[in-house]
Amino acid sequence: MRAALNLVKSDPRYLKNIEFEFVDDGHPEGKIKFHIADLESNLEVLKARGISEDDCWKLEFMIHVHDLFKAEAIRGVPPTHPRNHAYIARQFAAEFTEDVDLLNMIQFHDENYKLWREYAKKGEYDRSRFQNLLDTIKDWNLFLTFVIIDGCTKGKDAAKLSWFIDKVRKYKETRVDSSWIIIP
Repeated sequence: MRAALNLVKSDPRYLKNIEFEFVDDGHPEGKIKFHIADLESNLEVLKARGISEDDCWKLEFMIHVHDLFKAEAIRGVPPTHPRNHAYIARQFAAEFTEDVDLLNMIQFHDENYKLWREYAKKGEYDRSRFQNLLDTIKDWNLFLTFVIIDGCTKGKDAAKLSWFIDKVRKYKETRVDSSWIIIP
């Protein structure tokens, strides 16, 4: 995975897109490269939890790829839409890895937020969408670790992470729990 990450970092699309400035409530950092730096700091904190070297490289790969194509995306479309930033990121990542679970994690990395937002607004969430996520992701330790890394930055509400982790733990066995959440 280290070699794949080095190839990603030297790709012209990567070098162009990390300079894209994307500012909203969940991304006050500005440029994608600043978001990446924040997430790398979060990974450093979580390494103390005993994350394997292989998983650290997978997390680093996701950190650098997951939001890379916001400049080319249409906002508000589902992650299965070809103009969704995560869908485009998955297509890009597939040029560097054949790890289907990792590719799924990249494509569906924002589902936790969308489910939580629906729950916060309506008091209910799309259970079929949640079940699809449960069925799609295989390594829940890795996925939840990434969700925490991505969700523990300025502008993001850590309460959504606890809610999502608790929902997942009802159906999947994982060592990741709410104590892993980093307060920015």
